[in-house]
Amino acid sequence: MRVFPLVSTLAAVLVIGCNGNSAQPDHQAEWRNVLEHKKAAVRADATPQQKQLYADSVRAFVQTHPNHGRAAAVWERIQLEFANELAAIGRYQDAVGFYRAILHRDPSNDDARRGMAGAMAKLAVTRDKLLALEKGMSHHEVASILGRPVPGWIVSNQRPGVTMEAWYYRMRTGGLAAVYFRNGKVLAAEETSNAPLRRFDS
Repeated sequence: MRVFPLVSTLAAVLVIGCNGNSAQPDHQAEWRNVLEHKKAAVRADATPQQKQLYADSVRAFVQTHPNHGRAAAVWERIQLEFANELAAIGRYQDAVGFYRAILHRDPSNDDARRGMAGAMAKLAVTRDKLLALEKGMSHHEVASILGRPVPGWIVSNQRPGVTMEAWYYRMRTGGLAAVYFRNGKVLAAEETSNAPLRRFDS
C-alpha cells in the first residue's frame, strides 16, 4: 500500500515531535537527516512539500530499521494523525486504510481502533440512499451516492460473457446491504434480510 500520498491540504498533520537522542549509534547519521527534515517541517512557514519530505524520511527510516522503536512510534503517530485528518474531511475509506495499517502493526492502539470504528460507522449507508439507485447505473454513479465499499467488500464472479459483481455496505440501522452489477451496470439492490430492497426488471 502506498501509505503517504502527497495531499497538500492535509500536510499539517505531519508536525510530530521526535527525539534524536533515541537513535542508536549506527543509525545516527540517518536519524540526523530525519531530524533535519523535521526542523523544516515544523516551521510556521513550512511548505506542504517540506512536511511531506519529513513524513517520507520517517517512513524510509522505519523501512530500513524496523526495530528502531522511536522511529516506529513517530511513523505510527504520523499515520494516525493523517487518518484522523482524512476522516475529518469525509474521506472515510482512505482513513480506514491507514487505521488498518496501524492496527495490523499494533493491535493495542486504542486511538486507531476508535478511529476505525468511527470511520466505518460513517461509511454505513441509509435506506434512502439505496432507494436512490436505478437500474443501469455505473460503478461511478453508485459510488457517487453510496461511496465505494471498504477494501474486501467487493465480490466478483466471472461467467462466460458475463461479469457479476456485488458491493456490500453496512447499514446505519445495523446489518448489511448489497448492490449487484451485471457487466458493470446495476442489476439490483437488497438488504441482507433476504427480502429485496429494490430489484429491477432484467
